[in-house]
Amino acid sequence: VGGGGAMPRPAEPHISGTTCTMLIDSHCHLDFPDFADDLPAVLARAEAAGVGQMVTIGTHLSRAASVLALTERFPQVWCTIGVHPHHAAEELAETTVDHLLAWSRRPKVIGLGETGLDYYRLKGDFEWQRERFRQHIRASRLSRKPLIIHTRSASEDTLRILKEEGAAVQDGGVAGVMHCFTEDWETASAALDMGFYISFSGIVTFKSAQSLREVAKKLKAKGHPIGQTLGHTFGDAPTFTYPYMWSWGGKEVDADGKTVVINSKETIESVKFMQGF
Repeated sequence: VGGGGAMPRPAEPHISGTTCTMLIDSHCHLDFPDFADDLPAVLARAEAAGVGQMVTIGTHLSRAASVLALTERFPQVWCTIGVHPHHAAEELAETTVDHLLAWSRRPKVIGLGETGLDYYRLKGDFEWQRERFRQHIRASRLSRKPLIIHTRSASEDTLRILKEEGAAVQDGGVAGVMHCFTEDWETASAALDMGFYISFSGIVTFKSAQSLREVAKKLKAKGHPIGQTLGHTFGDAPTFTYPYMWSWGGKEVDADGKTVVINSKETIESVKFMQGF
């Protein structure tokens, strides 16, 4: 995806009766303090579970150097650089197209984000979020690196700004992934039309997420190719773990509080991973 070198393809892992070309933890936050004391052990457990590559996702430009340092320390780790919408107001001065472009040129940076809009818990004027989002999209178009989009309770503005800034492939953009998707079918369909991937996290297993499962069913029914559907089994560590998986659907899960490893053949076969970064 968009420059910065190509991920090496590891040997095919064999996991609980099913063979996969590559398993990638496509969205984690390895720079978070939760991993500070035992990151090598976390990565070793991931490798033992068949995860060949990991993409650690930027949330603050002020921590970009730390994120990049992880990619230099661990050959299986790649990264994106960006400012999460929760933190956009904290880094107003630094979140410019020029700053993002400078970071995007560094080795092993394969995308921009986590960026987007989140109106769920915040109050007041969201223009600062929208402006930071626009900066990321403009940098994506110039750098030719994809966007990692976070959108919550803001789908209308998210789609509008993506269209206005030309993020769609047909408008000369690079598109990217709608991370941890929790919106409705109309939002998913519009994003797919622009060339974005749809990412389903373990939230889709929650008992309360029936409407989200219906979105996933529609994707399958309408024949969307594997290349536009991305699954997180390890999704968003350490932010999310999925304890419901212990009892939901009878899946085997080994959860240590930071990492979720799904071992059942049925689950591995139903969750698909984007290949060939």
